[in-house]
Amino acid sequence: MKVIDDEYYMGLALDMAERALGQTGTNPVVGSVVVQSGALVGLGTHLQRGTPHAEVHALNMAGALAEGSTVYVTLEPCSHQGLTPPCAERLIREKVRRVVVACEDPNPLVAGKGIDLLRNHGIEVEVGVLRERAVRLNRRFIKHITTGLPYVTIKTASTLDGKIASRTGDSKWISGERSREIVHTMRHRHQAIMVGASTLIADDPQLTTRLSVPGLSPIRIIADSRLRIPETAAVLNDGKAPTWIITTSQAEQDKVARLVERGIEVILCGDGPQVDLRLAFTLLGQRGISSVLVEGGGQLNGSLVEEQLVDEIVLFFAPKLVGGREAAGSFTFDGFDLMQDAVSLRDIEVEQIGDNVCIRGIPVWTTKK
Repeated sequence: MKVIDDEYYMGLALDMAERALGQTGTNPVVGSVVVQSGALVGLGTHLQRGTPHAEVHALNMAGALAEGSTVYVTLEPCSHQGLTPPCAERLIREKVRRVVVACEDPNPLVAGKGIDLLRNHGIEVEVGVLRERAVRLNRRFIKHITTGLPYVTIKTASTLDGKIASRTGDSKWISGERSREIVHTMRHRHQAIMVGASTLIADDPQLTTRLSVPGLSPIRIIADSRLRIPETAAVLNDGKAPTWIITTSQAEQDKVARLVERGIEVILCGDGPQVDLRLAFTLLGQRGISSVLVEGGGQLNGSLVEEQLVDEIVLFFAPKLVGGREAAGSFTFDGFDLMQDAVSLRDIEVEQIGDNVCIRGIPVWTTKK
């Protein structure tokens, strides 16, 4: 049984915020709870960019009971006029007694100003309750708002001997059904999904979210240095989600024109022969993409690791051995001469999913690019 305290109510607010992952665009996910005289009187979650924030929903539910209440919010209340009015001012108008904040908002427009505004109006503010969980929940937002770059997650499924396909190229299915459902949930929670041209040519994937309930499909991004993508590819023709292609100036200009005419966004990233991935993510960030799920092959995965452009790695392992000297592996790059230079992972999470094992972690770079 959980003790009812600040962490109890903040945990509820974080649980609500987590349910909205994937639907707030470049905005953070935020939850809020209003407690009056020991009773829950208001609950709220930020649901979509440009709509009322979590505190507003919670205060609206609380009504007159908001006065003198304690309000729990997973991210510092905003203090500036954006697409919606400042939440800190609303809390002041409602005459709440106390505000408990999980973590500060790194957005330079807020960054402590909301907390200061509340305190300057006599409201008691406590910061840091379940901070670590709150920061992790909004890690994609934090990366984008502080660097302008999207948060990049590599997801790959392999056999125990590290193969993502057999020597003939067959890859269906390595992971189990439950693991694949989790991957579709990951798609729902990212703004974009990226694969390389080789993966697209080999598999002609849809790159959409397919769950037992309706889900949000991410923008489909194809890294294609030489614009090899067949014009019959599903991602160009099914209309199920926008498709963007990142390529180089070496791409055939007539083909570029045809794709653009069909509503496909083509983004030039360097003069070749390979896409400048660092430039690509810069341009994606400028276009409002705050998170990218990479489901590419070994070449794209390896290039991203070499360029140190990866924020998180999610590995699904199936209890299979397929062998094959020429069979594709999860990461293809020149590699390191010494084991001490290898990329390791921190903050490891290990979960058994059916007969699969999922390992999550944050890459640790031995040198900085």
